[in-house]
Amino acid sequence: MSSDSLPPLPQNRIVLGCGQVAVDFLATVASFPNPDDKIRSTSLKVQGGGNAGNASTCAARLGLNPRLISKVSNDSHGKGILEELEADGVDTSFFIVSEKGNSSFTYVIVDSQTKTRTCIHTPGYPPLIPEELSQSSLLSALDGVNMVYFDGRHHETALVVAKEAARKNIPILVEAEREREGLDDLLDFATYAICSAKFPQAWTEAPSFSSALISMLLRLPKLKFVIVTLGEEGCIMLERSVNGGSDAEEMDVQCLLESLKLIKDDSKTIPTCISSVETKLSADGIGTITGRLFVGTAEKIPPSELVDTTGAGDAFIGAVLYALCAGMPPEKMLPFAAQVAATGCRALGARTGLPLRTDPRLVSFL
Repeated sequence: MSSDSLPPLPQNRIVLGCGQVAVDFLATVASFPNPDDKIRSTSLKVQGGGNAGNASTCAARLGLNPRLISKVSNDSHGKGILEELEADGVDTSFFIVSEKGNSSFTYVIVDSQTKTRTCIHTPGYPPLIPEELSQSSLLSALDGVNMVYFDGRHHETALVVAKEAARKNIPILVEAEREREGLDDLLDFATYAICSAKFPQAWTEAPSFSSALISMLLRLPKLKFVIVTLGEEGCIMLERSVNGGSDAEEMDVQCLLESLKLIKDDSKTIPTCISSVETKLSADGIGTITGRLFVGTAEKIPPSELVDTTGAGDAFIGAVLYALCAGMPPEKMLPFAAQVAATGCRALGARTGLPLRTDPRLVSFL
């Protein structure tokens, strides 16, 4: 499909990310080594990584104009990180470059047998601190921005950015991969949240996965929706109703989730989405939220095509950023994001397989 036949790019195209960037050293092995083993890699790739770096790269390839606030050192890794981001169209002019220390890097072992990856991360040093981001730079970074995204790192600086973004009424997406220092403060400003499978229950201490979603929306009154990514099992999304829906029928959230899972079409290989009607969703001992529940499926990638899942969650977030800027409804956004993530899993590394907006696999979603 030619770029001329695609729908126009979103007018609201500028997104600002704040978070981690790194260099990934990716080694593919036949199978994960046992303790004290010596094995050989079957392939090796060195490329940029880090949640915010990957998500911003994904957003850029889809047609957005991402800016990124982060920090690297003036070393070979740091120079490579900046060059790669800039080549993909990510604005790095708000980076802090330290003359001392080291840039972040990660060793990634990709197991060809189980199709899993193991990450060993070394943080950058010295860390980014709020004093390094001047008020003028902050205001310039936020100028004209339509969405701000945080991956939970550099929490002190991120909080400064979040407060200013909230003051300017800019929507905020927060990634909640796991509990981190300062994440609670960031979530208080979140308009949207995307979580790992284990985060909602760990954070809320709710007795079940579904009740944890209710608890998150009750604890975070600014939150419009929460998405939980489940890998090959797809994703679950709970969206708060805008008007309150006082006439909506009340239903136990776990029962509704199970009923949606029963009617999803597992025969389809492409990502799909089913949703409830607007409902009063209740969870015993937690409370009630009026909204809609969505169950999204993942693409069934043929084993021969599945190479590496590194960065799949980052690709999903990058696609959600695009979808929100484009005004996609959830029924379209969730399959689109799942397709973008699945496309990236067909190549080694978090960024190698990230699709361009013109990729034939995205045509039906755009």
